Formats: sequence, C-alpha cells, structure tokens
Amino acid sequence: MIISKTPFRISFLGGGTDLPAHYRRAGGAVLSTTINKYMYVAVNPRFDDTLRVAYTRTEIVDSLDELQHELVREALRLVGIKKGVEVVTIADVPAGTGLGSSSSLTVGLLHALYAYTGKFVSRERLAREACEIEIERLGHPIGKQDQYAAAYGGLNFIRFNPDDTVFVEPVICSPEVKKELFDSLLIFYTGLRRSSGSILSEQARRSEEKREVLVRLSELAEAGREALGRGDLEGFGLLLHEGWQLKRTLASGISRPEIDAWYKAARAAGALGGKVLGAGGGGFLLLFCPQDRKQHVRASLSKLGLRELQVAYEPQGSRLIYQDW
Repeated sequence: MIISKTPFRISFLGGGTDLPAHYRRAGGAVLSTTINKYMYVAVNPRFDDTLRVAYTRTEIVDSLDELQHELVREALRLVGIKKGVEVVTIADVPAGTGLGSSSSLTVGLLHALYAYTGKFVSRERLAREACEIEIERLGHPIGKQDQYAAAYGGLNFIRFNPDDTVFVEPVICSPEVKKELFDSLLIFYTGLRRSSGSILSEQARRSEEKREVLVRLSELAEAGREALGRGDLEGFGLLLHEGWQLKRTLASGISRPEIDAWYKAARAAGALGGKVLGAGGGGFLLLFCPQDRKQHVRASLSKLGLRELQVAYEPQGSRLIYQDW
C-alpha cells in the first residue's frame, strides 16, 4: 500500500488571473499558502483484475472506462494503470468549499499512482499533469493555481505566463512575519455550497471585458508579496480588502447578500480585509484581523451562525507518508 498526503490551500490575492482566458493574454499572478488540512489517497493492489475506487461512494468495475469518478479514471489512464488496483480517498474538509480539494486530490492521486509504479516524479510534473487532467482532458473551467500550490506547498507567489509555463517563487519573509500572518487569520464556514464551474465559466467569458480588473488583481498579488517581505501586515490586510472588492465584480455569483452582510459585520468588528475562498459564492470566508480585534471578529461572526475552521501553516506540498509492499 502507498498513501499520499496533499495539503489544501488558501489563496490570498490574484485569484482569477490563473484562468487561461486571461493569463494567455496578459499573464497572471497569485499569492497563496498551503494549510494543515489534507487530502489522503491510498493505493493498493487488488487480488483480481477489477478496479475499486472508494470515496463518498464505492465503485467496483471491470474496466477503466466504466469508472464514474473522472479524476481517478483519467489519472489511472495517464499513469498507465488499467486494472488490478484499488484507490481510497479521504479529505479533512468537504469538496466545494473553496480550499482547492479537487486539485489536491488530483495531485495526490498522481503522486501515489506514480509511486505505485515505482517512479519518482517532480513537483512540477505533478502540478502540470494535474492541470492536464482537470483542464485539458476533462474540460473543467478552472485555473492552474491550486495544482501548483498543492504540489509545491508553502507560502508562494505563483506566476502564470502567456506561454503556459508557471513559475513558483517562495515568499521571502521572516518566520516572525509568517507566524503573525497566520495568527491574524480567521476562517469561517458559511454553510453555503456552490458549483464553481458556472462562476468560473462566466469569469472566463468576461475576461477581456474585465482585463483591467484582472491586471490590477495580479498587481495586488505582487504588492502582497512585497508587504509580507517588509513585515507590513496591516498593509497586507488592506490589500485583501481591495482585492475582494475587485474580485466580486468579475462574475455575478462570486458574492451573495448573506456574504456581503457577514463581511460587513467582520469589518465593523475590526477585520481589515478578507475574501471568500475559491471561486466564490459560498464555502469559507477568510478574514484578516489585527490580533487585538480578533476576539471581537470571532464573536461577531459566531453570533451570526458561522463556524470557525482552525488552520495552521503547512510548509510542504504533496508527499508520500506510507509505503509497504
């Protein structure tokens, strides 16, 4: 058996600029970090030639084409495994909540499957092939930031180039600044579920119309990296606020009246900025708060019925945590 452990991510600034419809014209950039919430993938040989995949349901099939879990099906196809294996996935946080779970699954799955075949592959290849599966083979209307965040891990400035290359650059800041950054974050589950596909499809269609906004979002990602580098946490929080005000204009479903009300309440209690994680429309609400206001913000959002998710920094990307033959 082989088990991989792949982190989820939170994206601070630049979300939306990683969509091909934009970065192939003007480039894009995202500032993000991985957190201590994970996708686990276990791969084990079967006694017979069938394929077994266990997630929220269990599939046992005779051929690859019969598999309904499309990410597992296409990952098996890409790696070249056609029979006699079982795959089990377990996630710390449900899908569809804005933490990049599908891409963490794809990266972790490729990592475990390649190890199963006796191959070591680079982080760049894991991310690139995860993008190939999700965007090219399956046609999901998503960007490329989640795959690279999951594969590389850590706090990174990720640049998306018009020629489809991706540069992952670690953010250079002191351990004290990194600790203060995470100590200033609050994450609340809104209870709202959403389909990111329709939101991202609208963003892609409107990418030329919203080009100036998207360029500014890339600039904010760069500005956020610089703010962390000089230890300006207050400035970083205000950049998050500007980024959210811009991002919510990119597509009609990114925010909702309930989200607007929660965000307004958080700002009134002392939060400097924040955003809805992922494509928007629901999932988790990220907030940046000066530490002397954190309890006020926590109390305000808890009274409104939101449940807090405690997270910490995760410096590593996808890795193998168990191998036994």
